[in-house]
Amino acid sequence: MANFAGIPVWREVGATPKPDAPDRRQEIIVVGGGPVGLTVALDLARRGRKVTILTALDFIPAGSKAICFSRRTLEIWDRLGVADALVAKGVTWNVGKVFRGAADEPVYRFDMSPVKHQKMPGFINIQQYYVEEALTDAVQARTEVDLRWGHRVIGLTQHADHVALDVETPQGVYRIEADWVIACDGNRSPVRQMLGLDFEGRTFEDNFLIADVKIRQSWPAERLFWFDPPFNPGRSALLHQQPDDVWRLDFQLGPDIDREACLRPESIDPLVRGLLGEGAEFIHEWSSVYTFQCRRMARFVHGRVIFAGDSAHLVSPFGARGCNGGVADADNLVWKLDRVLSGDAPVSLLESYNAEAIATADENIRHSTNATDFLTPRTPAARVYRDAVLDLAQDYAFARPFVNSGRLSTPVAYPGSTLSTCDAPDAAWADGPPPGAPAIDAPLSDGWLLNQLGGDFTVLANGWPGEETPGARLVDVSSLTDTDILARRYDLQPGSAYLLRPDQYVAARWRNPDSAKLATALALAKGH
Repeated sequence: MANFAGIPVWREVGATPKPDAPDRRQEIIVVGGGPVGLTVALDLARRGRKVTILTALDFIPAGSKAICFSRRTLEIWDRLGVADALVAKGVTWNVGKVFRGAADEPVYRFDMSPVKHQKMPGFINIQQYYVEEALTDAVQARTEVDLRWGHRVIGLTQHADHVALDVETPQGVYRIEADWVIACDGNRSPVRQMLGLDFEGRTFEDNFLIADVKIRQSWPAERLFWFDPPFNPGRSALLHQQPDDVWRLDFQLGPDIDREACLRPESIDPLVRGLLGEGAEFIHEWSSVYTFQCRRMARFVHGRVIFAGDSAHLVSPFGARGCNGGVADADNLVWKLDRVLSGDAPVSLLESYNAEAIATADENIRHSTNATDFLTPRTPAARVYRDAVLDLAQDYAFARPFVNSGRLSTPVAYPGSTLSTCDAPDAAWADGPPPGAPAIDAPLSDGWLLNQLGGDFTVLANGWPGEETPGARLVDVSSLTDTDILARRYDLQPGSAYLLRPDQYVAARWRNPDSAKLATALALAKGH
């Protein structure tokens, strides 16, 4: 079933009626009801903020789209109460293998979970519609959220202290105002266009086919990638398992193709049978031909309109950095906006979101661009390099890390963050995440560290010198059992302490902490 310009439908919802009377000014409006917008709204609601979501669609769209969700994304959703169901439904995987030609043995193998003993797996595969469904259900269970389906933003006017939006519904157009607008309305963002803004960066000309097929297979749950396979000579292919016996197959097609012809069964089936085997019986679930960009906006904060996810930046799908990067935006932004609204931080704190989200986008764009250049060499020299790496990787271990089929998404550190401080040189720490780095999960008594940190400022200490930590929760492990892994992972010697931000990034760490140092670090982390 298709709707709204031919977009296939996963779950019908129906349009929300137009308001009978003019709305009062809202605190926050989120434009866009995809995974990023829903994550933003859910996090804000759990912090007690009232949010209105405007989504142009009146249904949850079908098509698997983003399917690979990283540990860090799952940790964020775990804090928001939705990860357990997604992990239970999804296909867990940690291992990836890269093949060349018809060889049965991989030229390169990697593990996305080298640090063991963490609650969440390295990755899960799950169709995006299941993610949107879980987030939608969680959002609709919150009284703080007003989710309006089929409400399309068609006009925007910025003022010094608010934003006015014109919204089209089946019953007509209405106007609504908000103190802040968060644009999560996708790569063709109407909000971005209304502000006359655009992307900067590269657009790639190669084309790729996604073919989701339903088939019963006994292959292990691993990411399998081929360079120059016999079923797609001179190009590449990728295979991922999804729930419900659905498998994602990606095939490089090359430039200058007839997109419509490439989506016909007579074009798709030979590629699918070449990968799965001539005797394979399968059912087509969904297919799409795509090109991609590695681009971003120059800034993500524009007055009282803030951009997150694909509305702010685009990357190639190799490395699963698109949706994961967008969820990272949400995690970075929400606690800062919440504190600005509460008066606990100045509006200038949002500049740290701009800087840190751009740092994340730039790292994702760099990795995605490098992967794309390796997959589709643009010059003879680049092809010679790529082929030499693949030749050497078959026999020499040193060359295998240079094989690039997409560097998989990992959280980005902010070593230069203006919110970080530390009173000890790096040499004083044998291990552990430094200021600006994300916290690493570890077992803690009968639970997990990240669950103890929650979503507020937290002091993680191994014996705190005072009784209180004003402005931050205290997790003192000195009286707990089963903390050996955590102590080693953080080099948390007796008397040491970390200060964690609400997004579970390290703001500071000390060998000899005290209340004065904590107060100074807290003020800096809050943008004062």
